[in-house]
Amino acid sequence: MTEKRLARGELNYPGIGSTEYGQPPEGFPCLVSQNYLGEGLAVYRRVVRGVLAWELQRRSGLRVRTESAVVVPGARVVSGFGIGPFRINAPCEVVWVHRPLPGDGPQSAGFAYGTLPGHPERGEEAFEVQIDASGSVFLKITAFSRHSNWFYTAGGAFARRAQSLITSRYIEGARQLTAGES
Repeated sequence: MTEKRLARGELNYPGIGSTEYGQPPEGFPCLVSQNYLGEGLAVYRRVVRGVLAWELQRRSGLRVRTESAVVVPGARVVSGFGIGPFRINAPCEVVWVHRPLPGDGPQSAGFAYGTLPGHPERGEEAFEVQIDASGSVFLKITAFSRHSNWFYTAGGAFARRAQSLITSRYIEGARQLTAGES
């Protein structure tokens, strides 16, 4: 018996896993956002726990349906935004995951997911929580993408604005996690 997947199809862009190594594929614009969240290992671990449980997506206002309550490689997630018939679903698959390391030295943890057929973009987005040697904690979001079809290309300015808005909501969600807000 075959397992029924939340979303169909295969990852639909070149350079799968590129956000892990920092080099987006040719022709895919890349956005990198790094934001200070606070200080200390407790803040780092609290934010990582939320990131690896889809909390950035939920706190950003997206409707999240997933195959797994925690982020694992290969898990599929469909994020939805909009209202009623104007809802856009964005199916993705997790392409890599970094779990927090034991100890208190500099490190990062997080994950990336890539687009599946039906997503308005083709590309990948990574969410990494970093703690440096001085104990400062940052959220780094890296995304590379192109529009998936002519319809979304025609709405280019709107699509860029939507990406900027959702990134700011991810950052706000991380700040809520930093503060321990439920």
